[in-house]
Amino acid sequence: MSLGPIMLDLAGLEINTEEREMLLHPLVGGVILFTRNYESPEQLQQLVADIHRLRDPHLLVAVDHEGGRVQRFRHGFTELPPARVFGKIFNDDKKRAKHLAETCGWLMAAELRAVGIDFSFSPVLDLDFGVSTVIADRAFHRNPEAVGELAISWMLGMRRAGMVATGKHFPGHGAVVADSHIDMPVDERSFEDIYAEDVRPFGRLVRGGLGGVMPAHVIYAAVDDKPACFSSYWLKLVLRERLGFQGVIFSDDLTMRGAHVMGDIVERGQAALAAGCDMLLVCNHPAESIRLLDNLGMHDDPVTHVRLARLHERHNIDRESLLQDPGWRKAVVVADELRGQGTGELEL
Repeated sequence: MSLGPIMLDLAGLEINTEEREMLLHPLVGGVILFTRNYESPEQLQQLVADIHRLRDPHLLVAVDHEGGRVQRFRHGFTELPPARVFGKIFNDDKKRAKHLAETCGWLMAAELRAVGIDFSFSPVLDLDFGVSTVIADRAFHRNPEAVGELAISWMLGMRRAGMVATGKHFPGHGAVVADSHIDMPVDERSFEDIYAEDVRPFGRLVRGGLGGVMPAHVIYAAVDDKPACFSSYWLKLVLRERLGFQGVIFSDDLTMRGAHVMGDIVERGQAALAAGCDMLLVCNHPAESIRLLDNLGMHDDPVTHVRLARLHERHNIDRESLLQDPGWRKAVVVADELRGQGTGELEL
């Protein structure tokens, strides 16, 4: 059975009977995990193994594990610093900042791979314009060149651990005040301004082999009246054609307030697929997940199947061996020291 275009979540620490049935649905292709799904590394490893055993090829298992405020698993995992820390160091020592970013990208990916998780939705490529509370210190820097340099290093670290990177939130969420989880952000800037700044880090990582992209639930009013996640202009013309991106396009969570302008959950799913998304995320609303599975209609795209298959883990990492690895121990010390440096405002 090929991987379908829908990524669902789970209620707790194990797969319940209803969830098992849903995960066997041909429209499902993956599972995104949250803090509520985590108790210990051993429990998590068992949960991921149980998900993987359901299907062949196995369902993709993903998580938002950036570091800083957005890290779903903590006790038993290394707490990673927020991206802004690397940006602060970049201002004074670019080479050191890039080395540290690669080290922490590897550490994040290696610890997740050691419990079987296929990939993390990371890194954040948004620019820190100083206005977005939902982005804030999740961004590496205000300068697009600095973001590109640091994100490339983070991606190379992930790749060294056998994990592909997913950049977000295309074409950029950092210049709007509103949070798309609870509001409908509108960015009034021109296409030229957005392309010259926000899009640059995405272009840099695409050229470096970026595996996935997650668009923003933001309307760029001077360009399109639809949020980027539902805009064929942004996804097909800009991301696919102009930037040459060949990886997977993930919708952001279709239950977020910023997606509601596109109608009910089925209309949102259809619109996102039509615009160019390969996989749809539906989180925290089981009834909506069921409604989408029941009414979306079959979606069988061979190109999407190939793209999704590339996200499977590249090689296995044994957790016990990882924890005995001197390289892992050094990386943990690095992350601990960076986390203690704070995330004050960048001097630009």
